[in-house]
Amino acid sequence: MKKATFVLAPDSFKESMTAKEVCNAMEKGLRKIFPEANYIHVPMADGGEGTTQSLIDATDGQMYHLNVTGPLGTTVEASYGIMGNGEIAVIEMASASGIQFVTQETKNPLVTTTYGTGELIRACLDKGIKKIILGIGGSSTNDGGAGMAEALGARFYDAAGNTLPRGGGALGQLYKIDISGLDSRLSQVDIQVACDVTNPLCGEQGASAIFGPQKGATPEMVAHLDSSLAHYAGVIRAQLGKEVAITPGAGAAGGLGAGLMAFTQCTLRKGIDIVVEYSGLCDKLAGADFCFTGEGRIDYQTKFGKTPYGVAHSAKAEGVPVIAVSGCVGDDVEALYDEGIDTIFGIIPRADNIEALLKDGPLNMERTCENIARLLKTALDN
Repeated sequence: MKKATFVLAPDSFKESMTAKEVCNAMEKGLRKIFPEANYIHVPMADGGEGTTQSLIDATDGQMYHLNVTGPLGTTVEASYGIMGNGEIAVIEMASASGIQFVTQETKNPLVTTTYGTGELIRACLDKGIKKIILGIGGSSTNDGGAGMAEALGARFYDAAGNTLPRGGGALGQLYKIDISGLDSRLSQVDIQVACDVTNPLCGEQGASAIFGPQKGATPEMVAHLDSSLAHYAGVIRAQLGKEVAITPGAGAAGGLGAGLMAFTQCTLRKGIDIVVEYSGLCDKLAGADFCFTGEGRIDYQTKFGKTPYGVAHSAKAEGVPVIAVSGCVGDDVEALYDEGIDTIFGIIPRADNIEALLKDGPLNMERTCENIARLLKTALDN
């Protein structure tokens, strides 16, 4: 009998394990029953939090840390990664401009800026990178990506010739965009934007109306920000010749999607599709016997582009059975059985407080995978 090959392609379990740690725990449990099997680790993500770490781990890349301008103008420590081939960088905008850098008292989408995200992009340009994967979830900003563009050399002026203050609240005063100093290297860089929302920049489904309140916007702020972004989009249309007001995805990350469209060479794609491609998952699935995936919670929402869904579709195309292992199994998971997932297991062994369950995640994953392996061996032996 040939050695079995297991592809382990989970997402991270938030606050418990990185995707790489999940892979390690899965293998540890499976190896107790299949000690001679081949184990292929493919740490995954869906374009949100943990994407950089997963792609760096999946490709034996390298993480870099640097100080950048945070959303409130103070210095914060951010990170980005370069994948193992040395040619592709991975950035999460939240690392520089995320909601974690503001508090209930300090969050203010009128003034928060994406300047630090632009500094991360510039750091990648300085390393000669020609392709960037950019995840844009988890933002604290509503500035239309103007801060990002400013960090890369664009300048924004009011009618009196004064430089605009940073933040979405000032964009209603925008009169002129000067891109003469925009980093020329941007024209040679392909930016793949992991974006799972289709909201336009402005209007009832726009960045301000839909996402502004969670960033601290009052109804009055929402109206002001939406008006400011509409004006911003009009100036971009008139002076740069690009339409960003109603383009699907332009409203992502407080309009960072629009800023990327206006000032860079970018393509917006589903996050899981990007991670599947650049992790090399499909090639690694070829000839495998089983694929294990998982995330902290699996439920009916998983089929809307989350990691187990993307992994299952890739595995299904290769004819590989998919076993999903989750911290928590939620409602209506039956819908996932038509999407390529063959069976779903939860790892929580007993009622306990959340801190203990998070701490014991690796142990619970190991034990669950050992039990799954025992079941598989019984079936294979018979």
